[in-house]
Amino acid sequence: MNVRRRNFLILVTLVAAAVTPGLGQAAAPSAASIPDFSGLWAHPWLPGFEPLASGPTSLRNRSRSNGVSNPLQLVGDYTNPILKPEAAAVVKKFGEMSIDHYGFHNPRNQCWPNGVPFMLSLGTQMFQQPDKITMIYQVDHQVRHVRMNAQHPAKVTPSWYGDSVGRYEGDTLVIDTVGIKVGPFAMVDWYGTPQTPALHVVERYRLVDYETAKEGLDRDAKENFRAQPANMDANYRGKYLQLLFTVEDPNVFTTPWSATVTYGKPAVEWVEAVCAENPKKYGTEEDAQVPTANKPDF
Repeated sequence: MNVRRRNFLILVTLVAAAVTPGLGQAAAPSAASIPDFSGLWAHPWLPGFEPLASGPTSLRNRSRSNGVSNPLQLVGDYTNPILKPEAAAVVKKFGEMSIDHYGFHNPRNQCWPNGVPFMLSLGTQMFQQPDKITMIYQVDHQVRHVRMNAQHPAKVTPSWYGDSVGRYEGDTLVIDTVGIKVGPFAMVDWYGTPQTPALHVVERYRLVDYETAKEGLDRDAKENFRAQPANMDANYRGKYLQLLFTVEDPNVFTTPWSATVTYGKPAVEWVEAVCAENPKKYGTEEDAQVPTANKPDF
C-alpha cells in the first residue's frame, strides 16, 4: 500500500469515528428535530387521569354524578386488579371516609408538594433547554426539574418530585423518575392509592393533532368531572399535548399500569392558585396542615 492511499484511509477512519456514536449510544437529536412543547397546557378535569380502554390502567371513581366521577366523593375502585390486597384496603378506607365525611387528606388539600404521578393531571408549562427541562404546574406553582441525557445516580436522595432524567425518542419526550419522597399525605392518585420508595414513573409526551387527541379527550369526558369548563378552548383544533405514563411499585401494585392525560390550549390567563394562602378552607373541616420548617433553611 502506498503512503498516499494509507493516509487517505486513516483520514476516512478518523472522520467516521468523529461522526459515529459510540457503542451503545444514540446520536443526540438535532435542534431542528426536537418537538416544541413550550407554552401553557391546560387540563381542567378532576380527578384527571384518563383510564385506558383496555389493559392495566388507573382507578375509576365508584361514586358517580351525571355519569362521571363525583369530585365531592372520591371512592376509588378498590376491586381494580392492579392493587395488591393491602393497597386495596387503603383505597377502600379512604373511599369510606369520603362518603362519611368531608373527604380525606391528600397533598393537594393539605398544601403539600403533590409529587409524581399525582400532579400530572394539573395544567403545566414546559421550558425546554438542551441540558434540562423545567416544568411549572398550575396549582401552587410547583416546579419540577428534568435533567436531559443523564443517568440516575447510583444512590438517589429522595425528593418530593423525584430524580427525573429525560431523553428524546423521535417526536416523543421520555421522562424517567425514581426516588420520589413519601410524605405524610403522599399518594399516587386522588383516591388515596399509597406509594412507597420503590415507586417508578415513566412519562411519554408527544404532540398530536385534534383527531388523535379526541380519543383521549373523549375518555376524559366519559370518566372525569370538568371542573373549569372555560379553562380550555373547546374549539381549538391545533396541536394537543398527550402524555402516556406508566407506573410501577411492586409494594403496591400487582403489575405496571398506564393511563393518559390529554392537555389542550387554555382559553384564559392562569391566575395564581396558592393553597397555603387559605389554610382555613371553608369552615367545614380542620385547617390544612401546611408544611412548616423546624429550623430556617439558611
